Amino acid sequence: MQRTYTRGHGLVEALRQRIVIIDGAMGTMIQRFKLDEQQYRGAGGPRGVDPRWAQHPGDLKGNNELLSLTRPDVIAQIHEGYLAVGADIIETNTFGATSIAQADYGLQAWAREMNLASAALARAAVDRYSTPQRPRWVAGALGPTPRTASISPDVNDPGARNVTFDELDAAYHEQALALIEGGVDVLLVETVFDTLNAKAALFAIERAFDATGECLPIIVSGTVTDASGRLLSGQTVAAFWASVRHAQPLAVGLNCALGAALMKPYIQELARVAPDTYISCYPNAGLPNPMSETGFDEAPQDTARLLHTFAAEGLVNIVGGCCGTTPEHIAAIGQAAKACAPRRLFSGLLAAV
Repeated sequence: MQRTYTRGHGLVEALRQRIVIIDGAMGTMIQRFKLDEQQYRGAGGPRGVDPRWAQHPGDLKGNNELLSLTRPDVIAQIHEGYLAVGADIIETNTFGATSIAQADYGLQAWAREMNLASAALARAAVDRYSTPQRPRWVAGALGPTPRTASISPDVNDPGARNVTFDELDAAYHEQALALIEGGVDVLLVETVFDTLNAKAALFAIERAFDATGECLPIIVSGTVTDASGRLLSGQTVAAFWASVRHAQPLAVGLNCALGAALMKPYIQELARVAPDTYISCYPNAGLPNPMSETGFDEAPQDTARLLHTFAAEGLVNIVGGCCGTTPEHIAAIGQAAKACAPRRLFSGLLAAV
C-alpha cells in the first residue's frame, strides 16, 4: 500500500519531472568559519554567550549541532549559500542532534531544542528562497549516532554492545518529533553504516507519524565504506535495500565515505534492485586531501563531471554532495544535471536481490 503524504507533495511531483539537487556539506562549510571554543558557545553571534554554555565544563568546539542555538547566523548563512546556487533540498543541521550523540558533550538534555532550532533555521531559509515556480524543501537529517547496535566496541568481546535498539528508538523518536514540529518536509535517515541503527530510526519515525498524525516522505541513504561494497555492519547494497524497503521510502541512495568515481558501481546496483524507488546520490568530493581548502581532492567541475555520467546513464533522481563539497560544487552539479532526464521508475517490478 502506498503512503499518503501530509507534506512534501511538491517534491514528489518535482522528482517525476527532473533531477532534484540536494545541498552539500555542512561540516565543511562550518570549518571555513574557523570558529573557536568561545564562538561555539555563542561569542560574536546575535545572542552572545548563553549562560547555559558559558560555564559548561567540557569542550564544545566541534559540536556543530550546538551552533543552531549559539550561532544561528552561521547556520543560516550556510543554508542560504546552498539555496542561492540552486539547491532544491537543504538538510537541517541535525546530523548529530540525538541525545545519544550529544551525550559525548554532556548536552543530551538539549537535543530536542537543537532539532527544533535547526528545523526553524532551515525552514526560514527555504521559505525566503521558494517561489511558486521554484519551490524548495527542508530535509530533517537523522544521522547514524556514534554508537552501533550491530558491532562490538570491544575486539575481545564480539557480543558486547554499547547501545540497545530501544535506546536508539527513543533517541530517534525524540529527534523525529522535533523535526516534524519544526516544519521539515522530508525525513532523511542518512550516512547509514549500521542497518540496525537505521531500522531503529525508521521504527521511531513510524511512531512519530502515529503520534502526530503526519506522514512525511522518507529518504534513506547508506554508506558503503570501502571497495568491499558493503556497509560497515556487513550488508551489501542489495541486502541494505532489502532491510529498509519495508519503510516505503520515497528515495534510497548512498552518501559519504566514497567519491563519485568509486561510488558508481554501488549506485548502479541500487538502481537495479530498487526499480520502483527514486535513487539519491551525494558523494564526497573525492578522497581526503589535507592540502586542499576543503580537505578533499575534487574541484567542483570534477565532481559535477562524474555525477553527470550518473545522470546521463539514467541512474539517479537526486544528486548533491557530502564531505568536502561546497556551494561551488552544488552549482556545478546542478548545471551538469540540468540537461539530463531523471531516472524512470518501473512501478510494480520486483528486483532480484
